[in-house]
Amino acid sequence: MMFVLKTRGVALGALGLMLAVPAAAQTPAAQAPVAQDPAAQQAPTAEPAPAQPDPAVSPAVEPVPAPPVVPTPEPEPRPEPKAVKKGPPDSLKPGQFVWESRDAYANPLRMVIVLDIQRMYVFDGDSLVGFTTVSTGKKGKETPTGVFKILQKKIYHESNLYANAPMPFMQRLTWDGIALHAGHNPGYPASHGCIRLPKTFAKSLYDATMMDGEVVILDSLSKPRPKPQPVPVAPVDPVPVPPEQPTPTSPLTIN
Repeated sequence: MMFVLKTRGVALGALGLMLAVPAAAQTPAAQAPVAQDPAAQQAPTAEPAPAQPDPAVSPAVEPVPAPPVVPTPEPEPRPEPKAVKKGPPDSLKPGQFVWESRDAYANPLRMVIVLDIQRMYVFDGDSLVGFTTVSTGKKGKETPTGVFKILQKKIYHESNLYANAPMPFMQRLTWDGIALHAGHNPGYPASHGCIRLPKTFAKSLYDATMMDGEVVILDSLSKPRPKPQPVPVAPVDPVPVPPEQPTPTSPLTIN
């Protein structure tokens, strides 16, 4: 019995020893003082130098926003010019006319005849007195163009060239057969060169015009008016001048 108790005591002592060792191991050991360099204690701590920008690296630049793209407006197509229909700027039918009766005229009447549209216009200065359809020279007998003067007026005249054809209210423009007169007016060139007028218009025009009145005949309104040509003057033979005779002188007398 005593042996058992002793054995238990030894065992308990060993157990206590085993428990004491870990407790000692867990107790923190006293830390030894750390030795420091005296130079290190006296030298001040250097502050870090500010970072210098690397010249090789460009600074970051904020991108500039691109302006908005404005679409270029397309040019509007130009309208094509309309073809101008050739013809007179009125609605007169063959044989029709317009005439403004006046008691008097401020200027000698001036007549303009346009062959391609078969029209005549009568002006008092810049004022339009009347206009009419005409019939001018047919192919091969075309009415000449230019500036003419009224050379002769006859209420009734017969042609000397074409079988005594009547030419009422005749106003001669040339001495070779071109004149204004009343005649058939079909709406196209049909004469032998004269300018045929409706009879009533021819009478009104005859009563209103004067000798030497101006008559302009044009091919077209788009062509410029021809310049008047100077009338040639017949040469005049110079009058011979008698030679100058020397004046006789009296002999010189010396006293």
